[in-house]
Amino acid sequence: MKTTQKLLTLFVLVLTISAFTIKPKEGYKIGDIATDFKLENIDGSMVSLSDFNEAKGFIVTFTCNTCPYAVAYEDRIEALNKKYASKGYPVIAIMPNNTDVKPGDNMEAMQKRAKEKGFTFPYLIDKGQKIYPQYGATKTPHVYVLQKTKKGNIVKYIGAIDDNFQDANAVKTRYVEDAVNALLSGNEIKVKETKAIGCTIKV
Repeated sequence: MKTTQKLLTLFVLVLTISAFTIKPKEGYKIGDIATDFKLENIDGSMVSLSDFNEAKGFIVTFTCNTCPYAVAYEDRIEALNKKYASKGYPVIAIMPNNTDVKPGDNMEAMQKRAKEKGFTFPYLIDKGQKIYPQYGATKTPHVYVLQKTKKGNIVKYIGAIDDNFQDANAVKTRYVEDAVNALLSGNEIKVKETKAIGCTIKV
């Protein structure tokens, strides 16, 4: 009987360890080609990356209304779009949260927030939460800089917008800007991946 109990305890322990060590699909890595999507924008239109014929690439940003980190970065996300959309790298914002868990991130709330802040970029909702897992996004905000090529949209940078979410004036390294500037000038991106700082995506 004791042997059976020991074996059972060992089996449970193995299952527990496995649950914590088996990793889910991690999403895109640097150099991967990002699949296009078709998501609803706040104006009711359906938006795909292929709609942007003149784009050289994209600043795909997973963000939301309710996360303090995402809110802290709203003005900086808008600034990125104003600076780079005309240069061929528009911001494409995607709200990935489950709105049953976070009703403050539903389409109506997204529309209201975009109007209040004067967003000039598409603000899309990931209904069914099918897109963010493909990318491997885990936080809001979480940014993917893509470069458009004949092969497809290649992932060139993944991670944080910059190195200081608390204070825009204290930022020392602007990761996304550095990445896009490098792509525009034909140079290698020095920092290709950083840790995204933000709230976990709600499922």
